[in-house]
Amino acid sequence: MESRNTTELWESALPVWQGDKDNELVCCQIRQETADVKSFFFRPSQPSLFTFLPGQFITLELAIDGEIINRSYTISSAPSQPHVISITVKRKPEGLVSNWLHDNLQVGMPISVLGPAGEFSCLNHPAKKYLFLSGGSGITPLMSMARAYYQLAETADVAFVHSARTPADIIFKDELDLMAMNQPLFQTTYICAKVDKNPSWRLQPKSITEGFLTIESLKLSTADFMTREVFTCGPAPYMMAVKNMLSAAGFNMQHYHEESFTFDELPAEIQAEVIHDENTSIAGNKVSTTFSIQLTKSGVTVQCAPDQFVLDAARSAGLRLPSSCSKGLCGTCKSKLVSGQVEMKHGGGIRQREIDQGLFLPCCAKPLSDLVIER
Repeated sequence: MESRNTTELWESALPVWQGDKDNELVCCQIRQETADVKSFFFRPSQPSLFTFLPGQFITLELAIDGEIINRSYTISSAPSQPHVISITVKRKPEGLVSNWLHDNLQVGMPISVLGPAGEFSCLNHPAKKYLFLSGGSGITPLMSMARAYYQLAETADVAFVHSARTPADIIFKDELDLMAMNQPLFQTTYICAKVDKNPSWRLQPKSITEGFLTIESLKLSTADFMTREVFTCGPAPYMMAVKNMLSAAGFNMQHYHEESFTFDELPAEIQAEVIHDENTSIAGNKVSTTFSIQLTKSGVTVQCAPDQFVLDAARSAGLRLPSSCSKGLCGTCKSKLVSGQVEMKHGGGIRQREIDQGLFLPCCAKPLSDLVIER
């Protein structure tokens, strides 16, 4: 890819990047954030500008070991810098995509991207005061929100409380500290499971504490947390603990928002847990008409009711297909429909041209006939 003059980018009236028409982005920079976390920056293959809400995500479509793998990552950059977009990825021991990105993605390489999408954004819930609670790499959507306020020079009242394993694992610490220094209403607190004896950490006793997030530590860092709009993101156990903690404290949960689904990189057979309640099953409601769903690669045929999603029918039969959001947003479950018809209402996780090519999302599709699926 030929380099472009930066001044030319700024001075020209550029169109908005539309992923459904031009889904190729080019990696333009890679930053090592911590020992096992990297940020990857992308720009469109043709000059254009990104538009998205801080907190939204994109879905990468990567060819790994001869297969197309979809994986969603929250955007860590802010829409106030529209020429580039970034994701921040933590390497996971069993993470197929995170390891591939860390080991193989290089500056100049093109990738296919779907999105942006998602509803987890402070802009959807305007408030006078915010509390951002993040754990580990769950900091990314909240960082996008914090960067947006900072880059637009808005004096937003934000209390940012981040949990990490150690001080060395705090992602974006220097940048967050700079925000706090330059914005009178922006405050940061870091809670680390273990704090070593590095003198530099001991110089910041008010901002780095040892232990885990509790209601007591939250009261110390953010005394008025009960009056703030709360946004939470992190590993599923972290978000569950935060939600339970705030609920037990009497917090008005109408002002609580969390990332509605996570993008775990567990193996597919573990990731797609079978969730089936016999008391509310289609069979329990005595729906007699079913359609057969044949999966060509696994050689299995399952039954699916007309008002049942294909993915749910597969899970109820004990099959564990790759999935993530279950809302038609991320595209992880995208499959080839060899024959048959479905009714699909997706949330942006598939392009029209892909639908025209016979692809569909089992998580948000109901059968209109017997189906044959390439799975």
